[in-house]
Amino acid sequence: MTKQKILIADDEPLARERLRRLAEGLPEYEVCGEAGDGDSALAQVAELQPDILLLDIRMPGLDGMEVAARLSKLSSPPAIIFCTAYDSYAIQAFDVQAIAYLLKPVRKQALAEALARAGRINRVQLQAFSSNNASNSTGGDATENEQLAVRTHRGTELIDIAGIRYCQADQKYVTIHHSRGEAVSDYTLKELENSYPRQLLRIHRNTLVGVRFIQALKRTPEGHNLVLLRDDLGELQVSRRHASNVRQWLQG
Repeated sequence: MTKQKILIADDEPLARERLRRLAEGLPEYEVCGEAGDGDSALAQVAELQPDILLLDIRMPGLDGMEVAARLSKLSSPPAIIFCTAYDSYAIQAFDVQAIAYLLKPVRKQALAEALARAGRINRVQLQAFSSNNASNSTGGDATENEQLAVRTHRGTELIDIAGIRYCQADQKYVTIHHSRGEAVSDYTLKELENSYPRQLLRIHRNTLVGVRFIQALKRTPEGHNLVLLRDDLGELQVSRRHASNVRQWLQG
C-alpha cells in the first residue's frame, strides 16, 4: 500500500518532532519533510509534492493562513490540517479550505482522524484529476499537477507548471507568464527547459512556451516565424533555429 506523504510546517523544532513522532506511529503515513517558516513550506510543497500538510499558523515571514491561501489557488494542493496553539483562527481556517483544525498539544487520536479525512479528500481529488485526463487526453502527462516555487518580492509564490504560458529572459532574470499573472524569477531558461522538457518548448534563445498553449505556427509576409497562442493570448517570435521544434511538436 502506498503511504500518504506528510509535510510538517512549524517554527518550533519540538512541535515538529512531536508531530513527526505521532504521524510516523500511524502505518498509512510517512513524513517526507519539515519546514520552519511559511516560505520554506511553500518551497517544500513544490519540491516534495506532499499529500497532506500539517501547518502551524503563527510562523515568521508568511504565516500559516497566507500559506494556505496561496496553496488553495493551485489545481492540486495538498490537504491542509492546521496544528496550532490558538483557537481564534478556526473560522478563517475553513475559508482557506482546511480539512481540520487541531489545537496543541495535538493528540494521536485526533491526528489520526484528521489524516483519515484528508486521505479521503485526496482520493476524491485524484479520481477527479484522472477523469479530467481521460476526457482531455491531448498530450497531458503524469507531472501535470507539479508546481514551481518562485521567490518574489511578495515572498515565495507557487505556480502550476501546467499554467505557464511562456517564459522570457531579460538579462539576469526570467519573467514567467502564467494563468494567474506573472512572476520574475532567478531561474535560467536552461534550468526550466531541462526540468520540464515535456511542458516547456524552446522557441527562441530568450523564450520558452508552454506546449499546451501552442495553437499554430505562422509565417509573416516578411519571412518571420510566429507562434500563435490559444485563447487569444497573442503571438511570440520564433527563431529560425527553433522553428523546426515547433513544427515537430505540432505534427505530434
